[in-house]
Amino acid sequence: MPKDKIAYVCTQCGYDAPKWMGQCPSCGAWNSFAEEVVHKEPAHKRPLAGLAIEKARPISLSQIEAVDAPRIDLHDAELNRVLGGGLVPGSLVLIGGEPGIGKSTLVLQTVLHLAGCRILYVSGEESAAQLKLRADRLTSADSDCLVLCETSLEQIFAHLQTVRPQLLVIDSIQTIATASVESSPGSLTQIRECAAALLRFAKESHTAVLLIGHINKEGSIAGPKVLEHIVDTVLQFEGDQQHLYRILRSIKNRFGSTAELGIYEMRQEGLRPVVNPSELLLSQEHEGMSGIAIASAVEGVRPFLIETQALVSSAVYGTPQRSATGFDLRRMNMLLAVLEKRVGFKLAQKDVFLNIAGGLRISDPAIDLAVISAILSSNMDSAVESDVCMAGEIGLSGEIRPVGRIQQRIAEAGKLGFRRFLLPKYNMQGLDTRKISIELVPVRKVEEAFRALFG
Repeated sequence: MPKDKIAYVCTQCGYDAPKWMGQCPSCGAWNSFAEEVVHKEPAHKRPLAGLAIEKARPISLSQIEAVDAPRIDLHDAELNRVLGGGLVPGSLVLIGGEPGIGKSTLVLQTVLHLAGCRILYVSGEESAAQLKLRADRLTSADSDCLVLCETSLEQIFAHLQTVRPQLLVIDSIQTIATASVESSPGSLTQIRECAAALLRFAKESHTAVLLIGHINKEGSIAGPKVLEHIVDTVLQFEGDQQHLYRILRSIKNRFGSTAELGIYEMRQEGLRPVVNPSELLLSQEHEGMSGIAIASAVEGVRPFLIETQALVSSAVYGTPQRSATGFDLRRMNMLLAVLEKRVGFKLAQKDVFLNIAGGLRISDPAIDLAVISAILSSNMDSAVESDVCMAGEIGLSGEIRPVGRIQQRIAEAGKLGFRRFLLPKYNMQGLDTRKISIELVPVRKVEEAFRALFG
């Protein structure tokens, strides 16, 4: 009998070492190594060891036929777009998010609307009666979805042999355990072994597998990078439980773009896809209110308008406060330095608070112009006109740099009734203005933008 081996595995990135170390050399985390017992399996008990060598052979790249992968229509426009057009058979998709954010609700309401598709929903957290109550709340139609309440991976595979589903849902991967590993469910070893076994099942049987995963206290997926490396697609379900909106982001996608974004609205009857987020993200009652500017942002290929709110007040304590919600705080500090150095506004002794309305987190640099406009509007207590929209990236020398997809940004603003649009002057080159009904105001520097906004 072969001897068991003791290894030390980083719980953050999965790096293994023969001895314990204080800092992981791969990810740099401290005190992240955990002891793990590695069972060596005899070579004669591995039936696929010889088959893999016989079946695999080198082949020229020119001889490989490139075909588009067929997609399973999930009857959800937001989810289909984030996945790249639908669910690919044989793919392993991970949906991660904080507890109570709506991961199980999103997956369950999606599978309930898939008619003519054999689905097996494996629940390791809820009983069958709890799932039935949730399903009745989400939809009134009868579904052929099969429910299995099981946490043993071996028992799940036994049922898969008889059911042979087209779609398998695991809720959640942290509750599934295999008897071949002597550790508790949710540990790094259990998550890695179970995910690897489900990946082999998905590729061999050509069955689509949806995994639901939890978020740990650091904000990453529990059992983190090991699980993200195994799966084909990682979807992050974000949002604040105090807000109605939920954001579905694609972090990794082997079958589509990673820049797509899906927006949902949480209701009593489930999650409703938001087709036009611009109308919901804009509060139409900010006439005459200072500190508000409307920006045209793009996430993936989708333009939408967001409301940027800022509050500037005198510092009560010795050190001024800087706070940003939904925006990078370091970038806001950079923009404040540009305002003080290049434009001459003294904000060093004032508190600055920034908020992106609706609970969104935006990484598009084109909202820089709206951020500094909202800050100066609050500082001077002078409102930006409600029919003005803007887009532009701010450079360190105070110039307004061009942004991408300007045609789509302008079209989205014109569709919602805005009359003026501030844009970088360089973006006017090659822009077809014949089909644009909105007034374009090209600006080259920050000073020109302020004169156009505040006179």
